[in-house]
Amino acid sequence: MPPLIRLDRVSKSYEEGTEVRSVLRETSATIEAGEFVAVRGRSGSGKSTLLNLLAGLDLPTAGDVFVEDACVNRLSSHDRTVFRRDRVGFVFQFFNLIPTLTVMENVQLPAELTGSGSVSANARARSLLEAVGLSDRARQFPDRLSGGEQQRVAIARALVQDARLVLADEPTGNLDDATGQVVLDLLDRFTRKAGKTLVLVTHSREVAERADRVLTIEDGHLKAAKDG
Repeated sequence: MPPLIRLDRVSKSYEEGTEVRSVLRETSATIEAGEFVAVRGRSGSGKSTLLNLLAGLDLPTAGDVFVEDACVNRLSSHDRTVFRRDRVGFVFQFFNLIPTLTVMENVQLPAELTGSGSVSANARARSLLEAVGLSDRARQFPDRLSGGEQQRVAIARALVQDARLVLADEPTGNLDDATGQVVLDLLDRFTRKAGKTLVLVTHSREVAERADRVLTIEDGHLKAAKDG
């Protein structure tokens, strides 16, 4: 089978005043369907930029980003929105829950945006909240939840569309170690073990060790991590 993700000589740079800062430089890589890949690198190396490129939230300066049969950066703005909605689940470090929506409403929102019937979206959301141990908090608003609980809601929201690709940007970065392990266990259970592809950005060596493969961003290039 072809890889789920393929980066073809991807570069990304940003203008900062009168200077141009290069984050990625003609980097190429593939990620197979069903892999759990951790991405490490120093702060500012381009880890979050990589996730944003995979999700079509940002566009490369040069090169192409392929996910399944789509060249993401060559899609129109509207089609990239549809691509994200239908094919990508995104778990953010800072949760990004909508404060005016209940837990249930936050989780089922992506399904409702696709036009799925409210009954179907509600059933899927309820099932996921039960799976992450938060069915009793469905009517609560996010500010009534702990950080770990909010991240579990965010995972349920990312999975409600049953997307083949899940992107996670430092999902344990704001959690204590014990809560972070719970979150990682949930991601592992609902992605890799379900045949989905998980690309997870992390600073933590311990988190990265849970992955099938670890890549690092060094000098703008995505490389296999060195042991030790």
